[in-house]
Order: sequence, then C-alpha cells, then structure tokens
Amino acid sequence: MSSSADPEKAQQTADVRSGPSPAASTFSSDEKGRVSQVERAEGAEDRLQAPLYNAHVDVSGVDERKLIRKLDFYLVPWLSFLYLLSFLDRTSIGNAKLYHMTTDLHLTDQQYLIALTIFFFSYAIFEVPSNIFLKRLRPSIWLSLLMLLWGVMMTVQGLVHNYGGLLGMRWMLGMFEAGLFPGVNYYLSCWYKRSEFGIRAAIFFSAATVSGAFGGLLAAAISNMDGVGGKPAWAWIFIIEGLVTVVAGFMSFWIIQDFPDTAKFLTEAERTVVVRRLQSDDQYSAAGENLRWHYIWRSLLDWKTWIGMLLYTGADGPLYAFSLFLPSIINQLGYKATPANLLTVPVYAVACIVTCVVGFVADRYGCRGYLTMLCLSVGAAGYIILIASRNAALSYVAVYLAACGIYPTIPNIIAWVSNNVEGSYKRSVSLAMVISFGNINGAVSSNVYRARDAPWYTLGHGIVLMYIGIGLVMSVIYFVYLKRENARRERGERDEIIKGVNDHRSELARNGTYASVADAKRDKGDEWSGYRYTL
Repeated sequence: MSSSADPEKAQQTADVRSGPSPAASTFSSDEKGRVSQVERAEGAEDRLQAPLYNAHVDVSGVDERKLIRKLDFYLVPWLSFLYLLSFLDRTSIGNAKLYHMTTDLHLTDQQYLIALTIFFFSYAIFEVPSNIFLKRLRPSIWLSLLMLLWGVMMTVQGLVHNYGGLLGMRWMLGMFEAGLFPGVNYYLSCWYKRSEFGIRAAIFFSAATVSGAFGGLLAAAISNMDGVGGKPAWAWIFIIEGLVTVVAGFMSFWIIQDFPDTAKFLTEAERTVVVRRLQSDDQYSAAGENLRWHYIWRSLLDWKTWIGMLLYTGADGPLYAFSLFLPSIINQLGYKATPANLLTVPVYAVACIVTCVVGFVADRYGCRGYLTMLCLSVGAAGYIILIASRNAALSYVAVYLAACGIYPTIPNIIAWVSNNVEGSYKRSVSLAMVISFGNINGAVSSNVYRARDAPWYTLGHGIVLMYIGIGLVMSVIYFVYLKRENARRERGERDEIIKGVNDHRSELARNGTYASVADAKRDKGDEWSGYRYTL
C-alpha cells in the first residue's frame, strides 16, 4: 500500500458478495458462512458488488502457494535480522554492565537505571510519527535510514567517557530505533491475510529471543578484546555491534521491499493477486489509501486502541525488565559474568521455539485471545516462583517459565490488535499507539531491579507480576467486548442503510447511509457491519 498509488485504485475493493472472509470466519466456528443482513438483501446486485482490483490483469498463471513462499523469502528473513540487531543494540548495555562499564564511567546504581530509562522515552515518543512517515514514504528508504542512523548512535555509545555522553547516546538510540518494530509489524500486516500474519509476526519477533541468546555469546566473545586500542571490553561491545548495524542499514536500501501495489520484485499479475487476496480478507484498503485525518481520529477514538494499549503493556513491561536484567539475575544467583551471559542462551532458545509454536497455532486455529491468557498465566507462574524461591536452581527453572510466558505474548497481541483494525492509516496509528504505550512502560520496568535488592530482587519480580496481572485482565475484557460486538453484528444491529436496498429501515440511519457496500467498507473500515472481529 503505497501512498503514491493511483487514487482511483484506492477506491477499488474486491468482490464482497460472499460476506465475511474465510479468514475472519475461521476464528470462531459458529461464525462460518454468515453475512450481514444488508448483503442478504435481494435485487441489489450492483450495490452489493465492488469493482475487482485490476480486472484487466490475467492472474491464471499465478500459483498462490508459490507466491506466498516468494513473499516470505523476500520479506521475513531480512526484517527479522534487522530486529535482531535492533534488540541486540538496545539490550547490550545489560551485557556491557557485567564488564565494568558502570565502574569505568563512574555510574551510581541510580544513574545506570536512568540511562536505561531515557531510551524508552524517546522510543515511545517517536513511534506514532514514524509509522505515519512510513506510510507516506517508501519503507525501503525510511526503515533503512532509521537503521543507518541508530547504528551510528550505537557505535558512538562505545566512545563515551562520562554519564552525560551515555545519556545522550541512549536518547538518540531510542529515537532512531523507534520506527522499526511498529513499522515492520504494520508493514507485514499490509502483505498477509489476517490468518497468516501471526506466524510471520512471531518469526519476526523471535529475533528478539535469538538476539538474547546471541547477545550473551557475542558479549562473551567480544570481552576478549579488552584493552585493544585502549578500549575496555564494554566499549568494544557497543562499537562492534554498532558497526554491523551501519553496514546492514546501507544494505537495506536495496533489500527492503515497498508495499504490495508497487513492489518491484513481483510481476503485475502477482501484485494483483496479493491485493485481491487481502481485499477478500476484509482488508479493503489494500489497493492504496490516501491520507485523511478522519482515519487517524478514528484510531484515537476507537475503544480497541485503548484496551490494546493496556493489554500490550501487560506483556511489554515484563519483556524489557526480563531482557535487561536476565544476565544480572543469573549473575546474582552465583555465576560470574561470562557464565551468566552463557546461561541466558538456552533460556532465549526455548522462548524462541515457543514463540513460533504459539504463532503457528494462533493462525491455524484462530484462538489468539485464549493463547494470550494462557501465556500470561505461564509467565505469572514463573514470577510467583521467582518471588517465593530462595534456591538458585529453582529460580533458574522459573526464568524459563517467565520467558515462555512473556515472549510469545508480544507478537500474539500485536497480531490480535492488527487483525481487528481495518484501514491502512488507522491500523498504522493504532499499532504504533499500542506499541509505544507498552514501550513507555519499559521506562518503569527498567527501574524495578535495584542493586540493593540483589540477589532475589523480590520488589522487581513483584512489579513485573503486577504488569502480567494487568495484561490478563485486559485480555479478558478485550475478548468479551469483541465477542459481544460480533454478536450485535450477527443480529443486524450494526447494519448500514444501502440506497436502493434497505432504505425503509429508518432505524438503521444511525449506522450511516451509503450508495453501496463498497462505500460503507471504505468509509467505516472495521466498523462496517459485515466485518467480524478476531477472537
């Protein structure tokens, strides 16, 4: 979906005679085959059909399965690698701390926590603007530029000599990294159907777990450079990782693809199939959408955005606390710096596998809400054990439960929220708001593990458990409200008036009056009566 798409294409949607898409209906068995009352009206063929996207293009030669594999090959691996570098860069300070960074920079415990915290403020502030820029500009330019700049900031972070320099670099690092995670999740949602997005989001996010494992190994290896060029080991961790990011940023200008309707790696027939299959999945804006403040305001006023923000906070707050302090937690259980880093590797490896499994199951069976509740419950169990335990081995086992509860929940919530927002600009803003609000809570969770609470960190674990509890409550509320709204639409309470079809239904005027179903879809997005929310 490029902002440069032909405006006339933005007015096109796929044939919607069959009502809710298969992808939408698979999320609940009792929704299969249902359509809105408006679409059951007789004698309204013209008003209940929308023009077929690129009707003049012959797509008979396109194999859809091969096309999906082609999309996966061109989109997912490189974007996952970029996120691996992103998460590695932002959390490597936890590894650097083990190699005397705080001593060399003369940091107090409070100053170190502030250095962690300042990253999240700039990160959260710039996420929503960045997503709007991503929609207005080409992803290949915007995402690559961001990566190049944050790589420079990461490298310079290894050259600082005092507390003020570290603060400045952490602020800049957060500002430039802000656009990648929400941007890529939104970008992927513009390529895949709702029932396909979850596993891709999980694979993309699993790069965070890989970076956790890889970060420990890399830090242990780079620590051998201690004293080279007069630089301590912690400085080389920042410099080496930053230079790798700079190189990847340059390469991204040629590797990252743009939106489906303008993608150069696809033929015209393939681009047409991608857009048509998205529109058949109730993503009516897939052919392109012009920026209107109306779409952005709808995101700001949508109850799902605000519930989603609190829901995501319940997983994202624990995520940053976990990733930033896992090496220190293991270190305080009796292991020295390098063994502590190495012991984080199997924890992240298991979390990576569970994240992908949950993403696959959610796509296959459509139970995103139930899986969110289950994962958060597992995470809560892990932190309850961490609070109660005074045995190092038992606490290490509890860390696995915590990781398997937190990491799969992040992409699953993002997919759940994305599945329930239609309209490219609305989805862009909604995802950015949800993710940015979760990330601002990283500023809180990065301060909960105080040095004086070592080795058991009871206060920190308790606050993380509170976050998980908030997530559980919000997941139940989100699920119940979506289910109730779907029921209202099944009863026809949300049906619009379509001119020449059901003009006599004056009681429906509050839902809007439109010349055709296509007009209603374009204007209302996920508020259209035929749209079914993912449970």
